[in-house]
Amino acid sequence: MSKNKTFLYIFLPLIIATCTILGVFLGAFLTPSNINDKNIIFPQNQRFNTASKLNEILNFIETTYVDSVDKKDLTEKSISSMLTTLDPHSYYIPARDFDGMNEPLEGNFDGIGVEFRIKDDTVLVISPIANGPSDKLGIKAGDRIVKVDTTEIAGNGITNAGVIKLLKGPRGTKVDLEIVRLGEKKRKLFTVTRDRIPIFSIDAPYMLDDHTGYLKITRFSKTTYSEFVEATEELKRNGMEKLIIDLRNNGGGVLQAATKIADEILVKNKMIVYTDGRTRNRSEYFSTSKGILESTEIAILINENSASASEILAGAIQDNDRGTVIGRRSFGKGLVQEQVQWPDGSALRLTVARYYTPTGRCIQKGYGASIDEYHAEAYNRYENGELLSADSIQFPDSLKFYTPGGKVVYGGGGIMPDIFVPLDTVGGTNYLYQLRYRGIIQTFALNYVDKKRESLNANYKDAMAFKDNFSITDDLFNSIIKFAEGKEIERNLEQILTSKALINRGLKAAISRNLYNDIGYYVIVNETDKTVQKAIKSFR
Repeated sequence: MSKNKTFLYIFLPLIIATCTILGVFLGAFLTPSNINDKNIIFPQNQRFNTASKLNEILNFIETTYVDSVDKKDLTEKSISSMLTTLDPHSYYIPARDFDGMNEPLEGNFDGIGVEFRIKDDTVLVISPIANGPSDKLGIKAGDRIVKVDTTEIAGNGITNAGVIKLLKGPRGTKVDLEIVRLGEKKRKLFTVTRDRIPIFSIDAPYMLDDHTGYLKITRFSKTTYSEFVEATEELKRNGMEKLIIDLRNNGGGVLQAATKIADEILVKNKMIVYTDGRTRNRSEYFSTSKGILESTEIAILINENSASASEILAGAIQDNDRGTVIGRRSFGKGLVQEQVQWPDGSALRLTVARYYTPTGRCIQKGYGASIDEYHAEAYNRYENGELLSADSIQFPDSLKFYTPGGKVVYGGGGIMPDIFVPLDTVGGTNYLYQLRYRGIIQTFALNYVDKKRESLNANYKDAMAFKDNFSITDDLFNSIIKFAEGKEIERNLEQILTSKALINRGLKAAISRNLYNDIGYYVIVNETDKTVQKAIKSFR
């Protein structure tokens, strides 16, 4: 082989490779800066931390992305997405949503003080809040608000959110309302001064019988404890010796409200709950002396939607052998959040600790693979048969604990009741569920009361009188079936007959609620509520 051929075979490929590498290297500097330039933000020799990296990425997206973006919105979405990777209960609250999410925990808001519904494209007052600004001026249930200041709100597609935006406002500010009252042709003008309006968290405190009281706690807010004391003292004056505390569907709230209520039930120096976290020292809560319910028999009602502070109260009662927990296994939220508000009005609720019941149980259930899976767990309980049978619930021995009285309790996924009550499916049909979930019963009841409010108030002085003396006639029952048919719910005679008793009870309770608020509803449904009846029998 000649020297020239040797050169071509051996050295030419090396020369080509070298040139190629050199070309790529030089090309990195010659490429236009808007195309695939990996170093346009930070030169190789510049160091930066994670916080600046996130901020620079957001800036880069804002200035370079193919479409225009809202950096503020992008930032808030980034924060929310980041928190979802921690646990299901740490979350971000944008400034625009802060008041709406915080008011239920505060237990009040600023407004005119009416409960309303939109009926026939008109704002109908269901009930003025007792002693609120509207009540003091004489605004009544059944009134139609047709104008707020200069804004006509009747017949123009007003929404609940639109009404709230018009009626709420800072304390001391005034709002002019024009109201149409049935039987009167001329509009009435009211100038209402907005005030602090309570959001009550204690519903329907009343006596089930001569010795048994009942009340429902819908949430735990900063005012719940004082409401609870006021309600139970009134029940005690009426002869209460036993109390049913209904925590079903109560998703929790303020920790201190639950611990203070437990303190009223437990004798001195009993542990209520303790919390512990990586950066938070262990904090223990013990009962003090002179609880107003120390000698009262107690039953706690829970279900799969009872969570957080509800589980703290139920766990404190169960672990101290102080009362009976009745119903179905609770949700299983054992995480403690702290809220931090930022200068722009937004806030962060971050999990900082876990709470433990007096026996040492952490009842937080597993997170699962995703937040959707976590929240779907309650539905999975139904699919697995747990809501119908306690036998389907299995806990490992490693989660077994013992109360001072020797009762076995379990951690790792909610509070298991002492007395299990399955989901009541008797009389349930697809026809009934359509009436409920499409709001047919509520709408029909609202229309009925709206037409007959005056005569109903004259004939039944209170909720108990209504419960004892009002009945759903066949004509009224047939009317709601016809009304449902007009709302495109097809008649199904077999299912209608199967569910007739439940339809009648639901309709009576809905009518009573429109007349007497929540107590009107519960005095009727509790008569046949199997969990409430189990609680009454547990005392006996």
